[in-house]
Amino acid sequence: MKMRAGYCIFILLVSLTLFGIVDVCNAGKLSYKFYKRTCPRAEQIVKEIIQNRTQSSPSLGARLIRMQFHDCFVRGCDASVLLDTVNNSTAEKEAIPNSSLSGFDVIDDVKTAIERVCPKVVSCADILALAARDAVSAPFSKPLWDVQLGRRDGMVSLATETNGNLPSPFANFTSLIQLFNRKGLDVNDLVVLSGAHTIGVAHCATFSSRLYNFTGKGDADPSLDPTYAEALRKQCPNPASPTITVEMDPTSSLSFDNHYYDILLQKKGLFGSDAALLTNRNSRKIVTRLQRSRSSFFPAFAKSVKKMGAIEVLTGNAGEVRQNCRVVNP
Repeated sequence: MKMRAGYCIFILLVSLTLFGIVDVCNAGKLSYKFYKRTCPRAEQIVKEIIQNRTQSSPSLGARLIRMQFHDCFVRGCDASVLLDTVNNSTAEKEAIPNSSLSGFDVIDDVKTAIERVCPKVVSCADILALAARDAVSAPFSKPLWDVQLGRRDGMVSLATETNGNLPSPFANFTSLIQLFNRKGLDVNDLVVLSGAHTIGVAHCATFSSRLYNFTGKGDADPSLDPTYAEALRKQCPNPASPTITVEMDPTSSLSFDNHYYDILLQKKGLFGSDAALLTNRNSRKIVTRLQRSRSSFFPAFAKSVKKMGAIEVLTGNAGEVRQNCRVVNP
């Protein structure tokens, strides 16, 4: 054991001196203390910047947790969603489902700050995972979940790969669970991670089909509360305006809690994919359980977001550690 520790320290020092790479003894796996030796201030730097930004932008948590979700479901959690389009290769962020993502500037700021202290060490994928956690946690003054680190950054980003990999707001339960299963997630993860819809807003086009002529008879989706549907029609005229947004969780879009499950059982889930969670017996049971116990939602979310954050991660020598999150290294 002592010999291995000594070997690790020796290799680490040589690696840092010659190449500026991460701790080789943690290579190939995620760890809660991955940067303990190579960049011990990494998590604190992320936390300080995110806390500062959330003071002026309280919706940052919703924006960054959505960004992480969209990153992990396409090519795994490799920060490919952060890459800009190069030449004729349209990047993920330009795909229609990602066109409303925002917060890239925040990730840029964090990366710049960390590069000053620990150049070529901390990946953009890890920064996104930490930033999303810290932005959602900001109102609580404590981290709501622990983040395993050690991801490497991908070198490919293709808009076409979002097709079939990102859940549609119009999806039924069968489509949703098949997609989540392909990512190594189960029905519990589907329901729990959907709880992130308790914060943030959505553009009218993502749900307006539920408001107008849903069955071809000029009616609304019968699975949507009629009074709520009427209120939504007043906010979202037909055809849908690309500039209008609506709270996903009415009256609670800035509070990360289990209120989403309250509105879901009141038939006020905004998306068709929200309502779909009530069409399956098992998922409906989970919805009811989370609605009844606020305290059970937080540990459940912590467990599921940890699983999501480990989807198809690149570790060890795979990928790279980008110096600029928007472009692959030269």
